[in-house]
Amino acid sequence: MRIAIFSDIFYPEISGLADSIQLLGQELARRGHRIDFYVSRYAPKNYRGVGFKPWELNLGKNVKIFRLATLSLAGTTGQGRLLIPTPRKWREVIKNRPDILYSQLPFGSGLVALKASRRLKKPLIGTNHTAITEFISDGFLSAARKRLALKYYVWYYNQCDFVSAPSQSVFKEMIVKGFKRPHAVISNPLDFKIFFPVSARRRQVYKREFGLGKESLVYAGRLSEEKNIDVLIRALAWLKQSRPQALLVLAGNGKDWQKLAALAAKLGIKDSVKFLGRLNQKELAQVFNAAEIFTTASTSETQGMTVLQAMACGRPALGVRSRALPEYINKSNGALVAPGDYRSLAKAAAALLSDRRRLKKLGEDAYRQVRKFSRQKIADRWEEIFRRFALKGREIGARGRLNLIIRN
Repeated sequence: MRIAIFSDIFYPEISGLADSIQLLGQELARRGHRIDFYVSRYAPKNYRGVGFKPWELNLGKNVKIFRLATLSLAGTTGQGRLLIPTPRKWREVIKNRPDILYSQLPFGSGLVALKASRRLKKPLIGTNHTAITEFISDGFLSAARKRLALKYYVWYYNQCDFVSAPSQSVFKEMIVKGFKRPHAVISNPLDFKIFFPVSARRRQVYKREFGLGKESLVYAGRLSEEKNIDVLIRALAWLKQSRPQALLVLAGNGKDWQKLAALAAKLGIKDSVKFLGRLNQKELAQVFNAAEIFTTASTSETQGMTVLQAMACGRPALGVRSRALPEYINKSNGALVAPGDYRSLAKAAAALLSDRRRLKKLGEDAYRQVRKFSRQKIADRWEEIFRRFALKGREIGARGRLNLIIRN
């Protein structure tokens, strides 16, 4: 099969979405499929900003990357690009005649995929990775803006022949607003060649390299408002009253880092909050292995790839009962508290740190539970779906979409 994958977000932008589709594309290409990525073109400064050379990725002989012209887009990380769909872009896709078109976002590249799909009369598959309403800040007409954004998402994914999401929470919100297409929950893939538990001796090496003590909590992701990292810092201040050695490590970058550093200083725990900045995946796996617990207070997760990556490194997770997190964090691999409740988060962390046997057991169970999300198993699922659509073709009905029900 020739599979076209579309995304506004891609290398060099550091993102769980970008990592996931690269991993899936590589695995499908390894099986002999032709993979074409249609993704944003980034400026040299975007590569420099994350310490990369402005060179293209090499994802293997069966993978081609087509860069689509973009404009700079202000955002939480300074890496965002605005991809404007134009006839020239979708004509390039049509020229290559893919069997399947697979869209990751409903914006620029997603609209290119939609137009090409209709012209080619080929199936359009979509994945919704985003809880879009969580990215619209409160303020002037915020409720109306959230309704319009969700309405647009529902419209777009109703144009797809099949839709996936990494959690059921995504579909619950969309169905209320009229989403009707065949759909299924499919996790993003994990790379166990990078994320895996290491020996106790190796953990100590990583602790020394990153300056972590025996009671370290780690968060990885954007440093932005919707991630509620202020809750983690407040929880640390509370935790240090009973566990003075406790440390919070923040891996990632974003517009809120100065505000968060100021909060830590205000609470008197400046030296106990470490900002590591952007890390590559290998470094991230090392930090996860060096820490005791992964923690997040985010209310915007549709899955939370760093949560699963930390679990793959044998770390239990502390999170909040919001959106997708309860679908992945449970009593056998961590703990959940109410959103915004930093005292309860601190108490849960203290309980784990004081019971090393339980901490170890939760980490072992976390690792076992995420094994089912390996790149091979997730690629198996997608390969089955893509084959069904490619073999069946598009049965053009009154609305010009494929009338095929996919087994959940």
